[in-house]
Amino acid sequence: MYGFAQFDGIQDFDRVNPDWEAALRPSRIPTTKGQYGSDGQSILSVKQSRLGVKAGGFLAGRPYEVKVEFDFFGVGGDAGKTTPRLRHAYGRWGPILAGQTNSLFMDGDLFPNVVEYWGPPGMVFVRNPQVRFTHQSNGWTMAGALEVPSNDIDPGSIRLIDPELATNLRPNEELPDLTLMVRYDAPWGHVQLSGLARKIGFDTLGTPDNEPSGSKFGWGLNLGGSFKWSLATFRLGAVYGDGIASYMNDGGMDLAPNAALFPAPPIFPPPPSPPLNEILSAEAVPLLGITAYVDLQWTPELSTAIGYSFTEVNNTNFQDPTAFHKGEYASTNLLWAPDPRILTGAELQWGQRTDNDGNKGTDLRAQFTFKVSFSSKDIWGR
Repeated sequence: MYGFAQFDGIQDFDRVNPDWEAALRPSRIPTTKGQYGSDGQSILSVKQSRLGVKAGGFLAGRPYEVKVEFDFFGVGGDAGKTTPRLRHAYGRWGPILAGQTNSLFMDGDLFPNVVEYWGPPGMVFVRNPQVRFTHQSNGWTMAGALEVPSNDIDPGSIRLIDPELATNLRPNEELPDLTLMVRYDAPWGHVQLSGLARKIGFDTLGTPDNEPSGSKFGWGLNLGGSFKWSLATFRLGAVYGDGIASYMNDGGMDLAPNAALFPAPPIFPPPPSPPLNEILSAEAVPLLGITAYVDLQWTPELSTAIGYSFTEVNNTNFQDPTAFHKGEYASTNLLWAPDPRILTGAELQWGQRTDNDGNKGTDLRAQFTFKVSFSSKDIWGR
């Protein structure tokens, strides 16, 4: 058993969606002044606190590991609540892993030493139920996995033309996502390249044969690494692909409508407009994510992380003006760890959201954190 109790005191000098005020997610920053009330909020949170159990050893001559872990940061229908949230639940025996853990498309070592919960938006960060096979040799790791599909569909301006159709559009997840990874670890750091291939489908509730329906091919490449030099560890990553937003830490959409543009014939009266299903098609939305951070270990007890990250999508021509276009994130901190089980410090955070029409909203906040870790050894003795 292991875990930690963490207290976060946050002073937000602006205002974000109140369901997400305990974290800085650029996608949740309003671009309309006063959308969530006047600026300035004080947030006290213990949502980052964590509890887990793990075991390991050898079974039938092969190493095994079991891990179940929770934090208390409510998401989805529990957004805004302090409630248990499953992070990991998996078993590993030899080269085979089955259960929920970090996606193979993700490089967790790109996450910097920050105390803000959500972290850089421009990196892949998702935990998926999956089945994985891994091979390791001489510092190299190669792995492949089938992961649960999860599609984010933006109906765009279909809401204005046919609100009922927009409401009834649903993801159609017929096949698991395929992820592949190759990685090299060395004393100086690591380099990792991951790939993603997926079928992004949709159909419509309550219509004959569930039409309109369709699917697009989604793909992505994620390249990153950590590089140690003197007191510094640089964490650099770039990810690009079509229809990969549901794998990103924050911002974007997997599928959105795109309109075919027809030249207007020089006749009067003009002919009737083509049916909607002949004008519109689904598009796997292109996305670029960049993360650049450096961790500085001033002394064994004092450290700083400073950096910048962004996610940007290439919006289709039939998305709303208010659709997400770009999310930016920057932070710096000074942390003190007088003991491996104690961490405290302060962090300054900045985020900005840009909409499809160019409107922007920003958020500036300061966070104080106090964290005390424990394990079952502290309870039952060493």
